[in-house]
Amino acid sequence: MKLLWRIAKEAKKYWGLLLVGIIATLLLTGLNLVAPRLLARMTGIVQQGIQNMNEILVLVAALLSLYLLRILFRFLSNYMCHKAAWNLVQELRMVVYNHIQSFSLAFFHKRQTGDLMSRVVNDTATFEQLYAHIIPETITNSVTLVGVIVILITINPTLALLTCIPVPFILASGWVFMKKVRPRFRVMQKSLAGLNSQLQDNLSGIKEIQAFGQQERESGRVLEKAGEFTKAMLSALRLSAVFHPSVEFITSLGTVIVVGFGGLLAFYGKLNAEEIVAFLLYLSLFYAPITGLAQLLENAQQALAGTERVLEIMDTASEVTDKPGAAELPPAKGYLSFEDVSFRYLDEAPVLENISFEIKPGQTLALVGPTGVGKTTIIQLVARFYDPKAGRITIDGRDLRDLTQNSLRNQISMVLQDTFLFNGTIAENIAYARPSASPQEIEDAAKTAGVYEDIMEMPDRFDTKTGERGIRLSGGQKQRISIARAVLRNAPILILDEATASVDTQTEAQIQSAIAKMRGSRTVIAIAHRLSTIRSADMILVLKDGRIIQRGTHDQLIEEAGVYRELYHAQEL
Repeated sequence: MKLLWRIAKEAKKYWGLLLVGIIATLLLTGLNLVAPRLLARMTGIVQQGIQNMNEILVLVAALLSLYLLRILFRFLSNYMCHKAAWNLVQELRMVVYNHIQSFSLAFFHKRQTGDLMSRVVNDTATFEQLYAHIIPETITNSVTLVGVIVILITINPTLALLTCIPVPFILASGWVFMKKVRPRFRVMQKSLAGLNSQLQDNLSGIKEIQAFGQQERESGRVLEKAGEFTKAMLSALRLSAVFHPSVEFITSLGTVIVVGFGGLLAFYGKLNAEEIVAFLLYLSLFYAPITGLAQLLENAQQALAGTERVLEIMDTASEVTDKPGAAELPPAKGYLSFEDVSFRYLDEAPVLENISFEIKPGQTLALVGPTGVGKTTIIQLVARFYDPKAGRITIDGRDLRDLTQNSLRNQISMVLQDTFLFNGTIAENIAYARPSASPQEIEDAAKTAGVYEDIMEMPDRFDTKTGERGIRLSGGQKQRISIARAVLRNAPILILDEATASVDTQTEAQIQSAIAKMRGSRTVIAIAHRLSTIRSADMILVLKDGRIIQRGTHDQLIEEAGVYRELYHAQEL
């Protein structure tokens, strides 16, 4: 009931559509209850001998009107409920997606992309079952059941009570089935997500799979995940295969009891032909909804298993959130300060310990050191993808945690080592940082990044499709497009994570020249393994084991014995 109440609150925007569908469903149910009575009346007239043809014509006209109205109400019932359901699914997909989009990067370290996709697409689709089928049909079956019982009691109370004998047994078996089958549907939904995750991983890494000749191995992994889903599905279906025939058998016993006792009453003249026909017609209407409710019970367990997975995501809080009343960051000068900052990922060893430094507006800071010493973590903390575990980070004297995430990130341009391009045109990817940019501004950014000439040699130039993750472009082209994107944003803080790692010497010189032109106008943080690219930095920090072991300019550090001088001379060889 708690789950159903949560779902009802999410669907309140579509209650109007659902209400129209339910009213139409109730009217349709009412018509279905009237039809057997009219047919029974026809039987009575025929048995007594037709005295007046007008009475037959009235019954025919009533039946025709009833069947025409059934078409209208069935349309309204089906379409309105489906419209409400699919609109709700669409909205929930956006709610879940937007919630996932708000999570900090720590959340994505623990989750697979395929699993999250399954929750957004597959698990939310179960709401359609709930609103378009389960709720309307449950109402229809319940009203039909009550209506038929009332009518049967008016015909013959004793026979009506005998009709109800199977109901407690069906309810008891339904309760046991519900308790047993939902956990199996949970496993099924989880295994479907696992299959999606494996497929997503394999399709993203298809080049590596083919390059290392691992097609057979990966096919085996997909088969294993597909087998887990099939096993979970069959486990649930096995219960269904026992439950549904059992319900049918119990209802059949009820029919046998009623027919036997009804025949006995007819033999002693306590039931006439009209009443027998009416009772038999309503008897099929009585047991059909019970059997239908059994099927709906199974569908409901599957829907609720998906609902639980959706609500699990919606109830998960992001580790990085805006404080109540967080301030918007005004146009920043670019004064950054780390004050005794420490950080660790989850329960792992500390990545940064007591890091302190400051960058004045317009200065360039370079971060140097072996892989895994915390360089990338520092830039992720600046963009507030994570919050420090201790200490604080300020921009223009204001703690990042007191600012809204959007207003902070709007003033940061980033060029990451792992370049990501969306499946669109080159122009769209460059303008991603500023969608309102004019074609001329896009071209100017491409020229600054040294990729303009490459683009102009392509058949469709700026309208060239990049392919998924930029697969149609070279590594150097992708990186320069990423730089053009950062240039176009024109933010006061520029972060460069190995920005020239995938380009040749000539292109590197062009990019370095472009970056040099921006010096003084914005604060730059650069991570570089190639030390020749950071010689002009205002401050170089050398990190080791999460601590700053050296700091100073290139000329200062090259004069003192230490890690920096060793690295620099090693690269000169």
